[in-house]
Amino acid sequence: MPQISLYYKPIIGDSVPEASRSDWGVSYNLGNSWKQIRKEKRKNSSLFKVDVVVYPELSLKNLVITQIYQVLFNLSPAIEVSLWKGMKLTAQMVFPVYNDGYGDLADKVHPGFLTLQQTVRLPYNMWLTGTVGAFNASRYGGDLKLYHVLKADERFSFEGRIGVTATYEWDGFEVYYGTKTRLTWSLGVNFYWPQYNVQASLKGEQYLLGEKGLRFDLIRHFRYCSIGFYAMKAQGAKSNGGFRFQVALPPYKYKRKGYIPRVTPSKNMGIAYNAGNERYYYKGFRTNASENIMSNNSFNPYFIKSELLNF
Repeated sequence: MPQISLYYKPIIGDSVPEASRSDWGVSYNLGNSWKQIRKEKRKNSSLFKVDVVVYPELSLKNLVITQIYQVLFNLSPAIEVSLWKGMKLTAQMVFPVYNDGYGDLADKVHPGFLTLQQTVRLPYNMWLTGTVGAFNASRYGGDLKLYHVLKADERFSFEGRIGVTATYEWDGFEVYYGTKTRLTWSLGVNFYWPQYNVQASLKGEQYLLGEKGLRFDLIRHFRYCSIGFYAMKAQGAKSNGGFRFQVALPPYKYKRKGYIPRVTPSKNMGIAYNAGNERYYYKGFRTNASENIMSNNSFNPYFIKSELLNF
C-alpha cells in the first residue's frame, strides 16, 4: 500500500559530500515514480508474514477514598498478519497479570481485538479504511474511516469516521452480546506544525450515548514518544479533558528471518488521563490494537524528514 515518496537529490554546489535533510524531498504525492515501479517484481513483501506483538495494558482509576489507585495490568499478545494488499488481520488474547478493583471478569484470560481491516488508497491523497470485528470498550461491529491530505499544503488534513456497533462481553471464552446498535461518527480537521512536530486537531463527534460534542487535541511527536493534551465538551455533559502519551518500547529495531513469526513488544504503549473523572459521557472505541496517536503519525512526511538523519 503506497504511503509516501522519498526523493533524494543532493544540492548542487555542496562543499561537504554528506547527506542533509535539505537534500530529501518527502511527500504524500507519489508523482510518476509509483507508476513506473508498480509493475516491477516485489522484494521483501509483507504478505503472509506474521508478527506477534505483545501489548502491555495499564488501567488506573481513583474512585475509592481510602485507596490511591485501583490497578489493572494485562499482557495482551496479538497475532498481526496481512493476507492480501492493504489488509490486516488482528487476533489478540488478554492475559491478566494484576487486578485490583476491576471485577472478576477481568481476572480471566479472554480474547481482545478480533478484527479484519482493509485500507485502500484513493486519488487526491485519500485513504479509506474499513474495519469489522470485535473492538475494545466492549463493542463489536463495523467502522469506516476516510482520511484526506491537501495536495496544496500537506500540513492540513481532514478526516471523517462512522461506526455502527453493539455491546459484547467476554466471560473467559464465553461471549455475551447485544443486538441494539449505536451510531458514532466524527468529522475533523488537522494542522501539523513541522518546526516542532506539533499536531493540532479539532473534531465534531457523536459518542456512544448519542451525545454530540467537540474535541480538541494538541500533540507533540518525538522520535520515541508522543505527548499531548485534549479537551472535550458535549451536550448535556460537563467539560472534560486531560493528557495522553504514547511511548515506544525497546528494542527499537527488529529483524525478520523469512517467514518465521517475529515476536516484539508494542511499538507504542500509552495512557490517556481523564482529568475530569467523567465515566458516563464521551465514550468511544478503537478498532485495532495498534491504533494510537503515535502510529497514526508514523507516515507523516514532515515527521519522517525530521528523523531521516537520526537513524
